[in-house]
Amino acid sequence: MTGVLVGLITQSFFAYTAICLFFFLKDGGSPEKPFRPILNVLLTLQFAIPHSLLLWPPASRALQRWIPKAFYGSFYCVVTCLSLVLLFRFWTTSAYAVWDLTGTSAAIVQWLFLLSWGALIYSLSLTGLGYQTGLTQWWAWLRNISLPRRGVPTAGAYHWLRHPVYLSFMGLIWFTPRMTLDHVVLTAVWTAYLVVGSYLKDERLAFYLGESYRSYQRSVPGFSLFGSRLLGSRESGAEPAESPAAWPLKLESSAAAPVEKAA
Repeated sequence: MTGVLVGLITQSFFAYTAICLFFFLKDGGSPEKPFRPILNVLLTLQFAIPHSLLLWPPASRALQRWIPKAFYGSFYCVVTCLSLVLLFRFWTTSAYAVWDLTGTSAAIVQWLFLLSWGALIYSLSLTGLGYQTGLTQWWAWLRNISLPRRGVPTAGAYHWLRHPVYLSFMGLIWFTPRMTLDHVVLTAVWTAYLVVGSYLKDERLAFYLGESYRSYQRSVPGFSLFGSRLLGSRESGAEPAESPAAWPLKLESSAAAPVEKAA
């Protein structure tokens, strides 16, 4: 019964947080709090750093000594949602706007914001939205079935770029009719995180999937916005900055690899 409740509560919390994130990015934070840029930077980092750290193979392997594998996705989802709720609660705002669009320009940017949400949901669905929230792993546990091993994602948008999820998320933070100073902080830190996180995700997937993912890197760019030197198509013969073999914890076997997430 406890496991059932954990899954239900996690998915409800995720749905609530996703709705809050939509309105936070669309309308901004509470205007009642004076602008404190250092606090805002710390709030953006307390989301970004754990979001990648918990997917780092050594960290996930260590934590799964205490957290059952079937519930690690739920744990990851809850930590992500808690960090976002903290950001919503303590975010401070600025009245100064770098740009403040009106009329047709504002409408176009608002539509691009909504389209970015659609692109994000579409991109997540290609690799399984339930894997991102822990729902798929929990549902398999509930039904007492094993999850199939996942290969290199090549369907849909993944045929053209390796990180459609991150590119879609960039749209969420950049497409705003009114770019206030506090939104500049959010956009700057999270854009840097998305670029760094994309590189880390490449290395993580290469760790789990090996040469098949390196071959995918050589043929598909990370972002269509960048050339070969920054998350572009990996050149033949290029080696990662840090070989997966150098990581301190190895997989017990290829079948035992934890489910990889898009984030």
